[in-house]
Order: sequence, then structure tokens, then C-alpha cells
Amino acid sequence: MAGAARVVVAKPGLDGHDRGVKIVARVLRDAGVEVIYTGLRQTPEMIVAAALQEDADAIGLSVLSGAHMTMFSRVLELLRENDAQDIRVFGGGIIPDEDIQELERLGVAKIFTPGAPTAEIAAWVKENVRPAHAA
Repeated sequence: MAGAARVVVAKPGLDGHDRGVKIVARVLRDAGVEVIYTGLRQTPEMIVAAALQEDADAIGLSVLSGAHMTMFSRVLELLRENDAQDIRVFGGGIIPDEDIQELERLGVAKIFTPGAPTAEIAAWVKENVRPAHAA
């Protein structure tokens, strides 16, 4: 899959609901994105380590637990600490509008809320995540 964007998709924290994130991972894969799904109950440290290890172009977080401010902020902080701000962070979940604005201010590229069409998510990733490793 030369030239395909590489995206680490993760479920941070204690949230155990993964049906939606698995659907998004499959839709991205079907759209030609190289997806690395890390599974449930990942810490921000585990997620960033996976993104660095996998030479990811982006990290997609699914947060339904209400811990979105903490989880997204910590991932962004760890990317800065690892001089990896070129890895774009996006995600989705049950996130209030006012928190979306704050997350975007902190550096999250895009937040999708429940009910966002999967085609819209795939199109956004294809248009906004560029493969850094492509020749």
C-alpha cells in the first residue's frame, strides 16, 4: 500500500464500547487508509508509542467515557514531547460543542460526533492526512 496514509486508531481509557471504532477502522481501511487498531483500554502513552513505532501519519481516538479533554490533551502533549507534532490527531465520541472548540484550539484537527456518516470520516482522512512516508 505504498502512498497510503497510516492511521493508528485507539480507544483510550476505560471505555469498553468498541463497535463504532471498529466500524470506522474498517471504513478507513476500505477507503485505502492503512489502519492500525490498538484495541481497548489504551493509555495515551501506549497510543503515542504505537504511532511512533508504526510511523503513523495520524492518530484517531474514540472517546465515549467523558474523559475526552484529558485523553486528547495528553496525546497531544506526548506528541510534542516526542517532537512528533506532524502526526495529526482527530477523533470522535460524545463530546459537547464547547469542548470541541477547546480541543481544536489545543490542536486536535477534527472531532466527529455520534451519527457522523462514515463516508464523511473517510473523506476527511483522505483529504487531510498526508502520508509522510510516501516517496
